[in-house]
Amino acid sequence: METRGFWLLLLVVALGSSGWAAEYLGLSESQCKVPAKERVDCGYPQVTQEQCHNRGCCFDSSIRNVPWCFKPLQETECTF
Repeated sequence: METRGFWLLLLVVALGSSGWAAEYLGLSESQCKVPAKERVDCGYPQVTQEQCHNRGCCFDSSIRNVPWCFKPLQETECTF
């Protein structure tokens, strides 16, 4: 029975560190609405969308001559 628990724990840890978990926890759509002129490069030439997302960055290849892999906007909390 203990061996079964060990393997289950190992599986949970492996899934938690995989790209699947990063995709699940991903960025909100509003965090990636960065104007083209304000994008801060987060990747390197020929970075893939998956590699970019694994770095915690946004990816948008629809605009030429600007970074396609870029840092997301920081969400701020409203305080009153």
